[in-house]
Amino acid sequence: MDKIGLNQKFSTFFKNYLARRKTKYLWKYFLSPFYNVDVRVGQESALSPILSALYLFLIFHILEKTFKNPKNSIISFVDDSLFISQNKSILHSNANLFYSYNVFSFLLTKFGLVVKHGKTEVFHLSGLYKAFNPPPLDLTTLGGPILLPKASWQYLGFFFDQELTFQHHIKFVTNFIQHVSPQPVD
Repeated sequence: MDKIGLNQKFSTFFKNYLARRKTKYLWKYFLSPFYNVDVRVGQESALSPILSALYLFLIFHILEKTFKNPKNSIISFVDDSLFISQNKSILHSNANLFYSYNVFSFLLTKFGLVVKHGKTEVFHLSGLYKAFNPPPLDLTTLGGPILLPKASWQYLGFFFDQELTFQHHIKFVTNFIQHVSPQPVD
């Protein structure tokens, strides 16, 4: 935090919050002595998105300077990121995605983060209202998988299909509502 120029109060707060922590356990009538704990901020913590954004800020700043093409962009929500490549040619789009993935995974590794290649997905939107069969995206030379494009994709609770009809999303939501709605009792 100091390196990216944030106010010293931020780094002091987090240093104090994450250091010299103790806990004790209570079970029925038994109370343990204090134990030192190695505090980490888990995904469920309210601090997780804040720390994630602060840590990834510099990476996204570098990416913004690297990806000057207005048809390529990246969206990120905590630890989920989305690369967008807009191009009429799927081959050019795949080349842009390959380049973006290469730069992003390189930066994450340099910053000491782990890239989970197995969680990587590829999805193409199509303005064509007919059969659409895009080629796979081969990331094996970067240590990643061969990605077969998905027919539908979920991001932040929404399901997208290749034509943006939202049929998959509507089906999912209606099934969910039917499942959780109280059933009449006879």
